[in-house]
Amino acid sequence: MMLVVYEERTYRTRMGRQALTRFRVVLKETDLMILAARDLSDAAFRAVARLRLQLESYIGKHSEFVKTLRPWPDDPFAPPVVRDMIAAARPPGVGPMAAVAGAIAERVGRELLPDSPEIIVENGGDIFLVVQTPATVALYAGNSPLSWRVGITIAPEATPLGLCTSSGTVGHSFSLGKADAACVLGDTAALADAAATALGNQVAGPDDINPALEWLTEVPGVRGAVIIVGDKLGAWGQVELTPLER
Repeated sequence: MMLVVYEERTYRTRMGRQALTRFRVVLKETDLMILAARDLSDAAFRAVARLRLQLESYIGKHSEFVKTLRPWPDDPFAPPVVRDMIAAARPPGVGPMAAVAGAIAERVGRELLPDSPEIIVENGGDIFLVVQTPATVALYAGNSPLSWRVGITIAPEATPLGLCTSSGTVGHSFSLGKADAACVLGDTAALADAAATALGNQVAGPDDINPALEWLTEVPGVRGAVIIVGDKLGAWGQVELTPLER
């Protein structure tokens, strides 16, 4: 199987996996592409609607939640998806909204798992996946010559897994850095999402690749990462890189 991490969602034409059904679920800003054993779009839509209601209700009472770039204090009374975001953002030291796409992807994916032994939920380049045979995620990195040329192969025993990417040169996601791709594998998709944002923020050029990866080794729950800047690539951790043909 091959997936592609890229903000502009034309990449979705390349997403596929034998024996899985592909379907899309959209509600307001949430736009998911899901691969599952069968079309579970009704159940997925209900899950998205419930999660968005939880998040929107919390933001309505805590307006700074959506603006802050710093970790949010623990709130045991917050809805589950909000607590996921708060917990995920703390280790890498970013604001909770850095984890929103990953948190929603994983919550939806886990809700569908009882009806599909394999599940892949992609939310704007942030992925939650559970697979029973190896899968390859191809990395898009803007104008880098490494775009589409490098993949990460995921072993089934490594899943459930979150795999999320931040970019300072591609798409509309907020980043303080200039990495073409900062991809993180994490125990949860929310953590991978937040850590990818933090990692990308630290990369202004190729010389920052190694220091940024060294910093990431201290973030609990992160399994590995890949950074691409121009024609330079750095990787650390539980990452099996796979060369790809364009």
